[in-house]
Amino acid sequence: MNTVLITIVLYLLVQFAIGIWASRQLKDETDYIVAGRGLSVPLVMFSVFATFFGSEALTATSAAVYSEGLAGALVDPFCYAVAMIFSGLFFAARMRRAELTTFADLFRNRFSPTVEKLVVLILLPGSLFWAAAQIRVFGVVLESNVGIGLPTAILIAAAVVLAYSVVGGLLADSITDLIHGLVVVAGLVVLYFAASSALAAKGGLAAVVTPERHTLLGGDYTPIALLEKIAVPLCGTIVAVELISRFLGARSPSGAATGTMLGGVMYAGFGLIPIYLGLAGPALLPGLKETEELIPRLAAQLLSPLLYAVFLGAILSAILSTVHATLHAPAAQVAHNLVLRARSDLPPARRLWIARATVAILGTVAYLLAATSDTIKELVETASAFGSAGVFVALMFGVFTRFGAAASAIAAIGVGMIVWAYAKYMWGFDAPYLLALALAAIAYIATAFIERRPVV
Repeated sequence: MNTVLITIVLYLLVQFAIGIWASRQLKDETDYIVAGRGLSVPLVMFSVFATFFGSEALTATSAAVYSEGLAGALVDPFCYAVAMIFSGLFFAARMRRAELTTFADLFRNRFSPTVEKLVVLILLPGSLFWAAAQIRVFGVVLESNVGIGLPTAILIAAAVVLAYSVVGGLLADSITDLIHGLVVVAGLVVLYFAASSALAAKGGLAAVVTPERHTLLGGDYTPIALLEKIAVPLCGTIVAVELISRFLGARSPSGAATGTMLGGVMYAGFGLIPIYLGLAGPALLPGLKETEELIPRLAAQLLSPLLYAVFLGAILSAILSTVHATLHAPAAQVAHNLVLRARSDLPPARRLWIARATVAILGTVAYLLAATSDTIKELVETASAFGSAGVFVALMFGVFTRFGAAASAIAAIGVGMIVWAYAKYMWGFDAPYLLALALAAIAYIATAFIERRPVV
């Protein structure tokens, strides 16, 4: 058994041990879904960071920067980090103060049970696509390091991820996120110093990066296309149940806000390392065709076997944190807001097992998506915008105004979903998400005025 395989096995065993320990602390679905609302600021911070610092933050960002220069980093990490900080400033304390169990509870309280259920169903596919992307990346890692076929590797990855995600709930995830975050940081720092040492022989980064690759807003984007590129991660992240589930588990409203903002700052800070590697990439690995292989190939080329094993642990950390969040958070909403709403008579232990079973079912669906998709990029791009435009509009009106009721929210969510899907897949419009946001807002406002009109 080689060093890499031993590293993978030992790393996974530690994660399972933590999950099993945490599972013994769970008494009901609230413990499972929001960790008994007992997460400290550091746990919230690391959980927010680790949830979003997935495999695409390591591979896709460096690949985009390799090809486009600094402009390739506009979305990740900068837009995602801004969205996290914005959520911490304006939403985290407010939602935690309301003692919500899930994001959909907000829509039940503000609008109606129908809107609550609609939000769960609309946001569910995006989470599943994101989870599928992580499962596929895990499979690719196993394929390249263990020497098994990709279909088998994806099946093994899905089985490991399902077992890991079902066991411990948010408490286990938050504790392992702290470990994952530290491992990711260690792996990135090790690779950064190795790359900077190799680059020093070429005169350093400034000597190998041309001026046009220094522009953050560069590229061949029209103003409307640039706004579209920014709007998708900003709005989509603010309504991401994976983010919201983290700060709903905080001990206090202030802890929710502080932990979320610090997680965003941490994301932006350590997200600079993949940017550095992407800028240095053409000098260290010139002519690379499969740019998403940049970081793994740099690690294999520059690191010793022991340090490469550490870096592999970082990749596994990023995958496990993200995939657990993308299964646990939407499954919690399905169980809590759909299944268990209809069975309030069930005892706590039965409700807990229903929540776990929902994670297992959704994980199976994510595996099927991962096994049948052609590329990781396809899955991530679909997850980023699916259904979130109308939900974002309803959230903004619902939280910051008393204008509009249930029909307004339903109109916004429905119009946002339909317009985005039609404009993207049938019309081929350059900015389907912006169009969906605009028409969802118009639908909300128009319906709200109709709701306020007295019946004659």
